[in-house]
Amino acid sequence: MQNEILIEDYNSNWAKEFEEEKDKLKEILNDNVISIEHIGSTSIMGLGAKPIIDIAIGVMDLETVMDFIEPLQNLGYEFVYHKEFPERRFFRKGEWRAGTHHLHFYEFESEHWNNQILFRDYLRTDSNALKEYQQLKVNLAAKYRFDRVSYTEAKAPFIQQILFKAKEERD
Repeated sequence: MQNEILIEDYNSNWAKEFEEEKDKLKEILNDNVISIEHIGSTSIMGLGAKPIIDIAIGVMDLETVMDFIEPLQNLGYEFVYHKEFPERRFFRKGEWRAGTHHLHFYEFESEHWNNQILFRDYLRTDSNALKEYQQLKVNLAAKYRFDRVSYTEAKAPFIQQILFKAKEERD
């Protein structure tokens, strides 16, 4: 059975956890990465979330990420191959379906990288969008309590709508 999807109230410790993890990652990855960003719901003050610290790491070339598998294992990260997401490389810390940290490696400033940052920044500055997303997450967590795939898929139209608005405003 899968773990229940629980949306916790925003916790200011999430930002501290990210900073601590970022320092450890910098030590291991040093000059091989361009940027390390806190993404996902835990990166947005006031937004409830599953308590997983999502971290985007920007690299010049995704092929270099394979060199990080062993060093990241020393920090407790496991490489998880997702053939359905060729635009990123993914590592999980913690148990399967109950991770505490997720690393998402993207080519720096690729569309996927930019979308992660754009979505986060939009919700950080638009309180109405933040409230809407909060309510959506709570409703979907209740509807899909033990089905993470459906929960994630059901959030996609809202995320796409926000990205569309954010790009329009930026341009």
